[in-house]
This record gives sequence, structure tokens and C-alpha cells, in this order.
Amino acid sequence: MAGENVTVSAPSAKKVPTERVHHGDTFVDEYEWLRDKENPEVIAYLEAENAYTEARTGQLQPLRDKIFDEIKARTQETDLSVPTRLGEYWYYSRSFEGKQYGVHCRCPIDANAEGIDAWTPPQLEVDTVIEGEQVLLDSNVLAEGLDFFALGAFSLSHDGNLLAYSVDSTGDERYTLRIKDLRTGELLPDEVAGAAPGATWSLDGTHIFYQTVDESWRPDTVWRHRVGTASDADVTVFHEPDERYWVSVGATRSEKYLMIWLGSKITTEGWVLESDNPEGEFRVLLPRREGVEYSAEHAVIGGADRFLILHNDVVDGVKAENFVLAEAPADDPSDMTVLVGHREDVRLEDIDAFANHLVLSYRRDALPRLSVWPLTADGYGELTELDFGLELFSAGAGSSPEWEQPTLRVGVTSFITPMQVFDYVPTTGELLLRKEQPVLGGYEPKDYEQHRDWAVAADGTRIPISIIKRRDLPADGPKPTLLYGYGSYEASIDPSFSVSRLSLLDRGMVFAVAHVRGGGEMGRLWYEHGKTLSKKNTFTDFVSCAQHLIDSGVTAADRLIADGGSAGGLLVGAVANLAPELFAGVLANVPFVDPLTSILDPSLPLTVIEWDEWGNPLADKDVYEYMKSYSPYENVEAKDYPAILAITSLNDTRVLYVEPAKWVAKLRDTKTGDSELLLKTEMSAGHGGVSGRYEKWKEVAFEYAWVLDKVGLADA
Repeated sequence: MAGENVTVSAPSAKKVPTERVHHGDTFVDEYEWLRDKENPEVIAYLEAENAYTEARTGQLQPLRDKIFDEIKARTQETDLSVPTRLGEYWYYSRSFEGKQYGVHCRCPIDANAEGIDAWTPPQLEVDTVIEGEQVLLDSNVLAEGLDFFALGAFSLSHDGNLLAYSVDSTGDERYTLRIKDLRTGELLPDEVAGAAPGATWSLDGTHIFYQTVDESWRPDTVWRHRVGTASDADVTVFHEPDERYWVSVGATRSEKYLMIWLGSKITTEGWVLESDNPEGEFRVLLPRREGVEYSAEHAVIGGADRFLILHNDVVDGVKAENFVLAEAPADDPSDMTVLVGHREDVRLEDIDAFANHLVLSYRRDALPRLSVWPLTADGYGELTELDFGLELFSAGAGSSPEWEQPTLRVGVTSFITPMQVFDYVPTTGELLLRKEQPVLGGYEPKDYEQHRDWAVAADGTRIPISIIKRRDLPADGPKPTLLYGYGSYEASIDPSFSVSRLSLLDRGMVFAVAHVRGGGEMGRLWYEHGKTLSKKNTFTDFVSCAQHLIDSGVTAADRLIADGGSAGGLLVGAVANLAPELFAGVLANVPFVDPLTSILDPSLPLTVIEWDEWGNPLADKDVYEYMKSYSPYENVEAKDYPAILAITSLNDTRVLYVEPAKWVAKLRDTKTGDSELLLKTEMSAGHGGVSGRYEKWKEVAFEYAWVLDKVGLADA
């Protein structure tokens, strides 16, 4: 295979023994010195690893270029999003060939349109002048001269005259907030440095509410900024000292209330204030109770202000693990009446309220679904689930910001169905297709197939697997396969289309997703059974899925690649220790492979808030021993491993670059065999990797070329 014949000496990190002592256990960490990124020796080591990786993969450059060109050729580079109506304008974004970032625009609505016509988005064309078009923000201009760019807040005042936006120029997720007067195009002198990404306007447009983060990068404080004043005059309106809680601020769709939300992994609390009284005092909605999560949305039911509350508290003596939906008077949120009861097979996820209908989001059979619930003069009409006629799909409510509107924006996609944007008309049941993601070059969904399979875990639990491949693949013989997994934070890996993935499928590769425990695909207990002292289920489930794909003839161990990022990087790192013989390679993006060291240090970014997910190894010896037993870094052994490509970012604040750097250093010193071991560090990026779509395509091409090489498809 390409890369295997290049004789270049691998970097060797020096050893500086550091003792870590907890609960009577002493662990000697020889590579902890790599944590100091201000040390020139650390940077030199990372750069040496980058040079080694490039030398080992340099002959794949033609394949990388070809994959990049394929992604580019399939993408309609100059394009427009479906316009969304807000106030007197249609809002949309543009992309342009040759430009890395999007451009946010608006154009006026047709003042003469009435009824549903006034809510039918204009058919905008990329090559025609759009009457009255106004460029609100061109990210390409903002990004000029920057190695990294990310747009955080993009928030319009309710009258549409002012835009609050924020920019991160390093990848550390600390943003600078500015205000633009859209009537003149001028920037106001207001500037807030070091903000978290969001911004929320008061109803009258006189104030902005935003958050800042503490030294651990946890959003902990909400501030009120009066437009036209200096940031040092901003007022703290809420501060959460408990390091387990993450703070956010927003508003209800009705615009009647401003909402502050704080949540740990297992507990929620909301605070509310009338948005026409921005200098008033927020009041608690429902006091926090350990282990109770809830969300609330304002609705007007039968002419009365109500809060619709999703919660997982005890109902009729039983814990509502998968949540229930209740309503309560706005002046007494504790006086709840259950509207949708608990079901073991349905996980309620969200409720959206409009003037004339509600939208309920939930998942059943490991798929996300939507139902629309009309509001009548007396209360509630008949709940209707939207049907899209697909075996595997994702359906979600799109951008429908107005309180009173006759349509609902809906997005639908699958592994083989490019994103479709519909407007659903609740009064008629019509689904009006507004746009389908263009895929250039003659893409035909019928040339591909997707289906659901099931593996059986050691404890008898059935684990869903999504399998995607070309329909014309020969039926006989195992196929090269990329098996992706995540399995943490109740995050679900739902069906979604990928233009870049076609470069794998069209070369004969199978793409599979292991929907392991720790995710949320099968409900709240699916998550509970893959966290804290049950975390190993996540890893063994993935191994069971890999073994099932091998046993059923889909693939073979010499052509199976494990793929995961962030907490999914922990997954594939643990699996590399558990069952290295099942895989030809492991692709680990920003991998959380030294979890115990991180979770033991409360001074590190976001550590304390993670204790509800992993347990607190500082306080609990059982948690310490359990985490140590699965930590990829601490369980590296002198045995043969698959080929490994680890990719990280120097400025990542969520999973520090030092974790994969230490992991690769220890693997290189310890493992046996001659399998390839590579570390690639982006020197000016954050947790999401490089910025700019072309740079991201190049990164995808780099990864895919390596994957294809490991399974013998580099020349396919």
C-alpha cells in the first residue's frame, strides 16, 4: 500500500516521568510534559510529527487531490439557501465559487402578496440580480488576513434594524461581539471581547443579553449590554457559581419572554423575564432538583398564557425517563397537567410553539420524527405525524422564526437522500418542496442503498447498525468498510447525506454507523446504560457491531476501519486496545484518549461539568478505577495495533491536543509490529478543525485517502 514503502524515521518523544497519585494508586506518566504548548520543544515535537505524517502519506497526494476535486465537482459552489421570512424581509445565505465562507443577505417581501402566497419564498437564482438585496454580513470580508475564522452570534433586533454578530479568530471559542446598523451599514462603537457565541435582543432593541465563560471555558454569566454604551458598563444579570452547570440565554418564539437556562448533564433550571422589561429581574421558572431535567416554551392555549414543559420528573410514582409533555399556567408553572404521557419506546425531545399549532419532536425506533398539533379555540386538535416514505431518515423542524405563520419549515434527509427543505401547511397537510440539496454530476439515489441491521451485545442487547453502500456492489465476498461510532452525551448519529462520502462509496467502500449505548438513538436508558460506571458498554457494543459485520460477511478484519471523533475518539481508542485484531485501521479525530487525567483536573476546561457524564474520579475510588480500566492512553500494551491516524488541533479547548499527542507517543514506544502510526496537528484550529469549506474539503480528502489506502482501494 502507498505509504508503507517510505523509509522515514518516526519522531520519538522524550520521557519525563511524572507521578499521579490518587486513591492509593500511583500512575507514572512519561509524556505529560507535552501539555505545555508554550514550550518550544513541544511545538517542535508536534511539527516533527506533522512532517513525519506528510512524509509517510505524501504519495497519496494525487488521491487527495482527486477526492478534493470530486467533492468540489459535486458541490454547487455558488448557491442560495431557501429564504426564511422574518418581519418585512426574506433572509437567506449565499455561497460563491472560490470563496471559503457564506454571505448573509435579505430582500424585502412582496408587499402585495396575501395568504399563503405571502409565505411562499421567492425563487431566487444565483445568476440574476435580486431586487432590493442587502448584504448583511460577508464572512469572507471578516475573515481576510485570518488563519482561522468562525462566526458565533448572528442575531437580528426585532425591528430588523440592528445585527449583533461575533467572531472567533483563533479557534478557542472566545468571540468578539459587534453591532451593525443595517440601515446605514455602519458598525456601532459597541464591542464586547471574550464573549460566548450567542446574543439575544430585548424586544425594543435597546439591550443585548450575552454570556461570558469562566477560566474553564464554561459559560457561567449572563450580561446585559445597553446599545450605545461601553462594555465596561454592562450589567451582570445572572451568574452560576456551580461548576457543573452551563448557562445560556434566549427568547421564546412568541417574543413575550426572555429565558435563561442552566443545565448540568442531569439537572436543569430556567429563569424567565418579560422581554418588554429588559432591566427587570429574572425569576426562577421551576427550582432545580437534582436529576430532574426540563425545558419550557410559551404558548397561548384557549386565549391564556401557558408554559409547555418537557420534563423527566416522577409522574404517578414512576420516573419519566423518556420525558413527558405537560402544560401549566404562566403564572404558576408548578401546576402542571400532563398532555403526552411517558412511553418506553418514544423519547420526547422538543416542543415548538406557534400561535396556531405546536410541533413535537421525538424519536422512535432509533429515528427522529415530527408531529404537528393544531391549536383550536378550545385547546388542542389532532396530533399528526409527518410521513416521508423512507426506511431510514432524519426529520427536523427548520427555521420558522415567526410566531404567526401558516407554514412550518421542515428538513428531511437520509444517508442517500440529499437534504430536502419543505414547507408544511398544517391546515391542509400539504408538504411543499422548496429545495433539494443539489448534487452535481448526475447523482442518482437509486444507485445506493441504506438499511438497518442489528448486532447482539454480550449482554443480549440488540444494537442497531446503519449500513450504506452502492447498490451495484458484487454480492459475494467481504467489502472494505468504514465503521463510525460516537456513543456519548445522549447524542444520536442520525441519517444524513454527505457529498464527500460518495468518494468512498463509489470506490466500493461500505459505510456503517454503530448506534452504540451512550448515544440517544433508542431513548434515555440507551444513554444511561453507556455512561459513568456503565461506560464500557459503549466500547463493547462497537466491538459487537464490528464482529457482526465480519460474521455476516459484510466485511473482514483486514479491510475494516474504525472511525470516531472527540468522545468517539475515546470509543475507537478504547476499541483499539480491546480488539485490535478486528480492524485494519483506526481514524481518530480530536480524540478524548486520556480521559482520566483530564477529568481528575478541575482546572482544565469543562472538567467539572463532565463529572455527571463520566463520574467524579477525584471523589470516588470506584470511578477512578473504572475509568483507568478503559482509558486508551493508560491501557496501551505491547501488542500489535491497527494502523492509526490521529488528528488534533492546537487551539482545541474541548479535547486538548496533548491527549492524542501523549497517546501516539506512548503507542510508538510500546506497541509491537510495524503498523503505521501517525499524528497530524492543525496548528491554527479548534475543536471543529480547520475553518473554511475548501480547507475542510482538503482535510476530508486527507482522511479519506488514508482510509482508502489502508483497505486497498487507493487505486480504485
